[in-house]
Amino acid sequence: MKEITITEKNKDQRLDKFLFRLLCNANNSFVYKMLRKKNITLNDKKADGKEILKSGDIIKIWFSDETYAGFTKVELTTYEKPLEYNLSIVYEDDDVIIINKPVGLLSQSAKAGDVSLNDILLDYLIKNKKLTEDELLLYKPSVVNRLDRNTSGLIVAAKNLRAAQVLSEGFRDRTINKYYKCLVHGIVEKSQNIKGYLSKDSKKNKVSITNTESDESSYIETEYKPLEVIDGNTLLEVHLITGKTHQIRAHLSSIGYPLCGDHKYGIKDKYKYQCLHCYKVVFPKYTDILTNISGRTIYGDMEKPWT
Repeated sequence: MKEITITEKNKDQRLDKFLFRLLCNANNSFVYKMLRKKNITLNDKKADGKEILKSGDIIKIWFSDETYAGFTKVELTTYEKPLEYNLSIVYEDDDVIIINKPVGLLSQSAKAGDVSLNDILLDYLIKNKKLTEDELLLYKPSVVNRLDRNTSGLIVAAKNLRAAQVLSEGFRDRTINKYYKCLVHGIVEKSQNIKGYLSKDSKKNKVSITNTESDESSYIETEYKPLEVIDGNTLLEVHLITGKTHQIRAHLSSIGYPLCGDHKYGIKDKYKYQCLHCYKVVFPKYTDILTNISGRTIYGDMEKPWT
């Protein structure tokens, strides 16, 4: 028999969802069958799976050690060579880790064989004994926000499910604010808040911006202010109010200020990569979770200045 005590880090989720994650090699119907037969109990009582878990709840799983091990075995990605990386961590606590992603690195794997920031993060946590096997069964740490491969800057990752839920909600409802620096062609003289509608062409992996709404479009809003002029180009601070695919790149290009180095939405120039960097993340006040990062502003320097 296995006994699991629910903690603050994995409360506020349905029992069945928790069990699906824990017993990752069992199908859903098997889990419900075990609940009906009381081979899985909650606080020594029969449960149907719809219960919302609270801190201190006790789940008992009446399986043999061999059966439990088979249903909970997690296959970690293995690589022919050890992962080599210089992980630029700008903030870390028990719930959250914030990393300064370099240009050229995927946030998450797109296909088999890719090595992404997610893989590097997991490798770092395991090698440094910051993630136990039991914790890995309950939640696999992952990035919460993403950046394009050729965009650098701050990426926030959650170490546990409860943190992931709160952070995801914060990015979704815009209580967590992201700020970028970018270098654009031309002289920008004043700050603006621009709005529009974005439509995505998935086949071409490209978006278009219009001033009118359509069935396929999403509303977007971007705020920017000029910081300095560099060799006829302008360094901007951009506040991403909505967060859609390629929003900053396409929105600025649509008003005549394409990013330097952005050959998809701009023009050919001397820059190898688009000059776009997420340099600041501002967190709201938290009271019962994520209190270490509550109300803080986290900065991440650019890899190298654009000159």
